[in-house]
Amino acid sequence: MELRDIEVLLALAEELHFGRTAERLHLTQARVSQIVKAQERAIGAALFERTNRVVALTPLGEELIDDLRVVHRDLHQSLARAKRAARGRTDVLRFGTMSWTIPDLGSVFDAFGEHRPGCDVQVRYTGFGDPFGPLRTGEIDVAMLWLPVREPDLTVGPLLCTEPVVLATSAEHPLARRQSVSVEDLAGRTVIGGVRPAYWREAIIPATTPSGEPIPIGPHATTFEQMIPILATGEAISPVHASARRLQRTDIAFIPFHDAPLTRWALVWRTAAETDLIRAFAETVDEHGPISL
Repeated sequence: MELRDIEVLLALAEELHFGRTAERLHLTQARVSQIVKAQERAIGAALFERTNRVVALTPLGEELIDDLRVVHRDLHQSLARAKRAARGRTDVLRFGTMSWTIPDLGSVFDAFGEHRPGCDVQVRYTGFGDPFGPLRTGEIDVAMLWLPVREPDLTVGPLLCTEPVVLATSAEHPLARRQSVSVEDLAGRTVIGGVRPAYWREAIIPATTPSGEPIPIGPHATTFEQMIPILATGEAISPVHASARRLQRTDIAFIPFHDAPLTRWALVWRTAAETDLIRAFAETVDEHGPISL
């Protein structure tokens, strides 16, 4: 099986649509179909069930795709290691974040680079629908996550930064004309959901106001990109971190809270996957001290 065949099978398993798979890989739909049929012939069984409306993995297909994902990831990691070695770089630290604060962390990365000149720090943006998943699957080595984090398999390291919370609304929303808002202003107003687990969501989107008034949860989003149309059309509002103001959209307003606590972002990693490199980065963060945004 060639690399291109693996990429076709993996893409089709995600898209479950021959046309979208062909477009994504810049192939013809006929070529995608040809590759899938050739592999099914070689294996001796169907990998996908096809009808006029639905494409779905067979049980055998699901098993093969799980194996191919590991092979594909390992192959790309091997190529990446070879490229780093050719540039005189031997280590890589994958840093996960869901915030726009990366420019503010430049001094931390620079300080770490002085301690570990042979290491590349690669930034990976993640969503907030599954904040701990990328650490557990090994997609990233460390993550910048807001506190609290109460997961028995994760280590909470030093504080990276603190950041205010603001209210994101449609530019036409009545609250958009305020100079500041209170958490009490969320009472009875639909707020975007999607952040989990519940205890983690509470740190930025409480279930009730301080006086006990319920805050209704509306449509869900797991990335800020998914939140944009919901906010812009006025379907719902949401507390967000102040760094989101860098988006600079004219159809979305960001109003400061005058009574919401600061968000505290800390370095987090999977305890069982801790390495000397992770410890060195955590030490750099600790020595640098938290940044106030």
